[in-house]
Amino acid sequence: MPPRITPLTDPDSSPSSRRLAWLASDAEGAPVGSAFLWLSGRKGQDHRAELEITVHPAERRAGVGGALLDAALTTARGDGRRSLVARVTAGSPGEPFLAAHGFRQVLALTFARLPLPELDLDAVTGIVERPHPGYELRSWDGVVPSELAHTFADSRRAMDDMPMEDSDLGVDVWDVERVVAVAEAVLDRGDALHTVAVVDRSDGSVAGFSELVVPGDGRGDAQHYGTGVLPEHRGHGLGLWMKAESVRAARLRYPELAGLLTDTADSNTHMIAVNDTLGYRPTHRELEYRLDL
Repeated sequence: MPPRITPLTDPDSSPSSRRLAWLASDAEGAPVGSAFLWLSGRKGQDHRAELEITVHPAERRAGVGGALLDAALTTARGDGRRSLVARVTAGSPGEPFLAAHGFRQVLALTFARLPLPELDLDAVTGIVERPHPGYELRSWDGVVPSELAHTFADSRRAMDDMPMEDSDLGVDVWDVERVVAVAEAVLDRGDALHTVAVVDRSDGSVAGFSELVVPGDGRGDAQHYGTGVLPEHRGHGLGLWMKAESVRAARLRYPELAGLLTDTADSNTHMIAVNDTLGYRPTHRELEYRLDL
């Protein structure tokens, strides 16, 4: 008997993003799988839908995943999306499932962790102290200072040409209102947001940034949210400089913090080299698959 697919209501939808959900159950009503579909409402990214499907191991190869996928596909097409993407851990059952349903691999990501207790603090401090003529480092906690807000928002375009292979990511549009809202959302959930930026001394504008989110209790692992340098300022080692300062500050400010987490597209050889220099160690890989609708 085919599974019963029940649409669910997500209370966390917002003007910039909607999440839809479905629950699969067997003949007795027991849950056997679920699916989530994220629909971005942001200009420049409203062509994509992101999918996550989970099926109980004992119920795989029985049509549960396919039924959940059909429900998500119908919704994504009805919403006018042009591509559906899903991420799976490399080597997991999700790979053959997606391939069998017409998805193609478009992106590979390597996840890495820097164990802070093992950090060579002197070496990282040495990187931070190297001179970078014409530039200076600025750091802040939480919301960006008002005098840097506009150029910080403008600097987000540093991520527009980030190597993302054929994932059809689109252009992520940022303004001051959005960077403030993101910072406030991190703070509202009880975490800490620390930003390191490079400022061009010639005009006081932000040339690049590196963000780190630390758990509110200062323990466990912190997560890098992104590091980017504007194209016109590349070639000066600014990415390594900023990330090294982010690492150094985290080690000194949070003595109980266990590690720092980051993820990088395999094609982004520059950032992989930065991570390697700082001592990040690969933990696993994820693959992104895409289906054109």
